[in-house]
Amino acid sequence: MSGATTQDDGEDEIVTVNFKVTESFLADIDDTWQGRGFNSRSEFIRYTLRDAVEFPTFDRDELIALLEAEDDIRTGQTMTADDAREEFGTSDE
Repeated sequence: MSGATTQDDGEDEIVTVNFKVTESFLADIDDTWQGRGFNSRSEFIRYTLRDAVEFPTFDRDELIALLEAEDDIRTGQTMTADDAREEFGTSDE
């Protein structure tokens, strides 16, 4: 989890926001917040929204690159740092 705070810092007025979700999605939300040790659904939703605003997610291309790198690791298509330095002519200094 990020360092995003879910606590009221006393500077902003707290407002209530309502939104609609399906019952099955709400069940997923409840399983998630309870499984991750949050005190309430509201705390989890505030945390998740603040985290999404402060730390936007990867774009599609970045996600694809990460997945391809993970596949390379699983299939042994990687090289040591020393091999990479030698191949690409860089120094570890």
